[in-house]
Amino acid sequence: MLTNFPAGISSFGIPVMGGGGIPATSGTVRFVDYTNGSDGNAGTDIDKPLKTVAQAYSLMTSNKDDITVLMGNATHVLTSMLTVSKNCCHFVGMDGTGGRRYGQNAKVSLGVTTAATDVGTILVTGTRCSFSNIKFINNNTVAEGIYCFVDGGEYTLLDHCEIYKSTDMDQTGAAELVCNGDSSQYRNCTIGSLATARSGAVIRPCVLMTKATAAAGKVARDVLFADCDFWINASNVANRFIYGANATDVERICKIKRCDFINNGASSAVPDQNVAFASSLTVGSVLMKDCSSVNAATAMSTTTGVFIDGAAPTAATSGISVQAA
Repeated sequence: MLTNFPAGISSFGIPVMGGGGIPATSGTVRFVDYTNGSDGNAGTDIDKPLKTVAQAYSLMTSNKDDITVLMGNATHVLTSMLTVSKNCCHFVGMDGTGGRRYGQNAKVSLGVTTAATDVGTILVTGTRCSFSNIKFINNNTVAEGIYCFVDGGEYTLLDHCEIYKSTDMDQTGAAELVCNGDSSQYRNCTIGSLATARSGAVIRPCVLMTKATAAAGKVARDVLFADCDFWINASNVANRFIYGANATDVERICKIKRCDFINNGASSAVPDQNVAFASSLTVGSVLMKDCSSVNAATAMSTTTGVFIDGAAPTAATSGISVQAA
């Protein structure tokens, strides 16, 4: 089949993979409705959707640009971490006209499990997979489940997604997003929460870059964050928005463009760095361009290998927004 969407446009007005008469995909489009669907359905008819994202993914074919469309009238609950290891698989949330940075209508959530393999809600190891208009949630309390979205793929794209983990606020190394992907792009996303406070002098960032664990063999390489919001409710100056523990956690380049680092105005502390690495970067660099900071660090970063380009109202290395006198 070519597409379930005439001219590549859904009945909600959302371009899925293309438009203007160009087929959205040469693969298969399947619909998922956790409230009204059934995994006994084929899912190719919007009136006969599948029930679970896991079943929809099991039917996707690698390298065919199959699309899973998540209906937005319920939270799509996973009973275990979803590992996306196939290539060119695309997940689109129905969200009206789309374009939200947070509070998306289509949500994917992992609740409490007991499996040590459930390190996050989603693990990506495939190539050129994409996710748009979806909120990802992890409420798991299993000891190993300290992430929400783990990206260890290649050319992963997240667009207009929210990533939130409500637990492990007192654990160094936990994070909403593990950024271990090669050539990944994150656009118009919100990562973290202003509501749930960190606990103590922990480095529990929104984004963790780590060449070790989580997605073995991968590393943040040629990564782009564009027009994203990073949110925390800090409890100590040691808290961070983006963090890596090793000198080799970034290879080649990570660009952070037009992003905002926002700490809850009622928080009990202000981080002393927004983006930090425990060691000077040796095999890559971070470029922060035209970023802003609210109730957060007086310097975007003091790590060697992190470069600041843009407004610097108080110091050459700050690039922050300041409150008027």
